[in-house]
Amino acid sequence: MARKPPAPVVVAPWRLGVVVLLLLLLATLVLGRLVLIQVVDEERGAAFLKHQGALRTVRTAEMPAYRGMLTDRRGEPLAISTPVVTLWADPRQLAESDRLAELALALDRSDDWLRRQLSLHEGKHFMFLRRNETPDRARRVLELKLPGVAGRRAYKRFYPAGEVTSQVIGFTDIDANGIEGMERAYDAVLQGQSGQRRYIKDLHGEAVRDIGVVREAQPGRDIALTIDLRLQYLQHRELQRAIAETGSDAGAAVTIDARTGEILAMTSHPVFNPNNPSRQDGGARRNRVVTDTFEPGSTMKPLTLVAALETGQFTIDSIIDTSPGRIKVGRKVLPDPLNYGVITVSKVIEKSSQVGVTKIAQAIGHEPVLDVYRRFGLGQVSNIGFPGERAGTLPDRQRWSDIEKVTLAFGYGLTATPLQLAHAYSVFANRGEQMPLSLIRPEPGAELPARRVVSEDTAGQVLTVLHRVTSDDGTGKKARVTGFAVAGKTGTVHKVGASGYLPDQYLALFVGVAPVDDPRYVTAIVLDQPKGDNYGGGAAAAPLYARITDGVLRLYNQRPRSEPDAGLQLAGMESGR
Repeated sequence: MARKPPAPVVVAPWRLGVVVLLLLLLATLVLGRLVLIQVVDEERGAAFLKHQGALRTVRTAEMPAYRGMLTDRRGEPLAISTPVVTLWADPRQLAESDRLAELALALDRSDDWLRRQLSLHEGKHFMFLRRNETPDRARRVLELKLPGVAGRRAYKRFYPAGEVTSQVIGFTDIDANGIEGMERAYDAVLQGQSGQRRYIKDLHGEAVRDIGVVREAQPGRDIALTIDLRLQYLQHRELQRAIAETGSDAGAAVTIDARTGEILAMTSHPVFNPNNPSRQDGGARRNRVVTDTFEPGSTMKPLTLVAALETGQFTIDSIIDTSPGRIKVGRKVLPDPLNYGVITVSKVIEKSSQVGVTKIAQAIGHEPVLDVYRRFGLGQVSNIGFPGERAGTLPDRQRWSDIEKVTLAFGYGLTATPLQLAHAYSVFANRGEQMPLSLIRPEPGAELPARRVVSEDTAGQVLTVLHRVTSDDGTGKKARVTGFAVAGKTGTVHKVGASGYLPDQYLALFVGVAPVDDPRYVTAIVLDQPKGDNYGGGAAAAPLYARITDGVLRLYNQRPRSEPDAGLQLAGMESGR
């Protein structure tokens, strides 16, 4: 018996309508939600969702900026940046690798070292493998393609002249921030501005897509210094030689161009290697030309001579009786090495007579001397922008004892730096005018204002006397340079200890001007605690000045001349260059 076919299912029309209506409502809800997300809802809409996605996948990488170069006045590089790579790793991923031995070999490290580093950074997301590695060695590591190992490009500072310019240039830290010297003084200019690049990372932190550059890196600006590297090498060599010959503990030398105020060379001892500064004593990093202050002693006597000439009470030919070779001021007896008897004011400076200077100081008073010191720039910073530069001190008392008034005239009771001494003597080399000092090469055509300090006539007379100091009868005869006429002043100063002046410890000083018949170059020398019998400025510092100045004059193509007659020198100064 055949089975009857099933009866057809009959759907009530109202049920079909309900289903269609529900489907339409669902579509409407989906469409509305899309509109809400894409158009209406700003807080939790498309922008919000994109932002949340970007937080999880988009990263920004820093593009390091090339640090500006420091050069000497002739364009020779003094500080340059070389490309390096900093290698780092995610310890969590790296610890799971079975290729640690390969990585250790590529890093030139032992397996134990690498495992110890991973143990120290256990559970952390970051550890350095190598900082500032050369690109070739970094490539060997990155080509292993180990999980969690990556590299970042950077620049490392390199100093071609090494210790020769170390205290002037300074150095940077491992992150290329200026720490000392000109690197620190002009860090903001040299740094430049880092750029940024965006990329998409995957689940494992690896870059899978480069989105593009957000901001281009702006390299730092190059800076040309007034330093002449040729002269810097010469001065460095001769200072090291003098330190060895005299047994001095430290020393400093600086040469400036009196006509422009440019610092041509400045060196200090001890020295350090700026390419590896961490191994050096902090004292070796000090630029003693601008940071070390001391009582300048007899190098101030020419400035006292200026005060004496300006009062009108003395000329360089005035007569002073220094007999019997000593003079008592208060309870203090001030002696000369010999009884010079009746001598001229010029001879007082030539012989560096304490008795003669004391009588001048008693005649004119201390205020004119103090005024001259201020006008010559003592007690003031030079504004060359060098970190740690000291101003020195000038006494400021309401009451002055008789001995204080006198000792001020021959350089005690005040302090100065070697740079200040050179700047002061530049007045004599520049016909009574003083140019502002500079360590940055000025723009072509730039003119810096000169400051009139003394009259041209006064400057010429003092320069004449300073030339006589280097004669056979003067204290500075060892400062003479074959074929050239030079001028200068010696100084021998007792060092100061906790209980006062130390009887057997000295500073040997010399400040000089060359050439006398066309004065331009000023060099100041300081040797700290020279040993033996030849510890004075004339015996220890003057020969160093002679060797440096010989190099300066030949380096700048000065034509050798015979020694001019001292009596004719003043007339030559008054007639102009």
